[in-house]
Amino acid sequence: MKAHSVLVVDDDPDISNAIEIYLRSEGIGVYKASDGEEALQKLQAHSVQLIIMDIMMPGLDGLQTTLEIRETCNVPIIMLSARTEDYDKIVGLNIGADDYIAKPFNPLELMARVKSQLRRFTGLGAQINQSSEDAEHEIQVRGLVYNKQKKTMTLEGEDVRLTPTEFHILRLFMENKGRIFAIDEIYERVWKEPAFQPENTVAVHIRRIREKIEFNPREPKYIKVVWGIGYKLEE
Repeated sequence: MKAHSVLVVDDDPDISNAIEIYLRSEGIGVYKASDGEEALQKLQAHSVQLIIMDIMMPGLDGLQTTLEIRETCNVPIIMLSARTEDYDKIVGLNIGADDYIAKPFNPLELMARVKSQLRRFTGLGAQINQSSEDAEHEIQVRGLVYNKQKKTMTLEGEDVRLTPTEFHILRLFMENKGRIFAIDEIYERVWKEPAFQPENTVAVHIRRIREKIEFNPREPKYIKVVWGIGYKLEE
């Protein structure tokens, strides 16, 4: 894996130091912050490809920090929390997190999630920045357009601001217009790991995509539910 940098945001130095050890053992650079305000400062000063964010912190907590980050930046965010209720997970995903892992966590699982997010984000970045002299190839569904060379999504000519995970879900649908995807398959193809109770995670990301591409997310015209089966992109 090429050299990347991760920002670890946690007010517990034992946890942030342990995560740093695991990351550096994989050749990944590490910046650390103990609260949300410091995290925002570090983001302004350094280029990072992933954020590992604790939810419960004094001052500006992880949820509020994520909201502020998402106003200007689509870098992947993995949330950490000692609270394991589904409600907390859904809240975190709803406000812009890409993944969620409960404390205490298995270091191997955390590193697998880190590598998965880095692959998606840096792969997307490389594709976006690559030069292209060939004719553009586009997939269009009414006003929604996916440019396969530039790796961009536009709606009625305007860029759609997506997180890397949202982009990969929508790309999967765009490249397979009309095909019905089971929730497990969506998870396995996007997250690149076996699905284990992925319903909430996938549903939250699709809800966020709908909020960005649908005129009325409550009555979606693009991504439709096929009850008892999964989702599809309506042609």
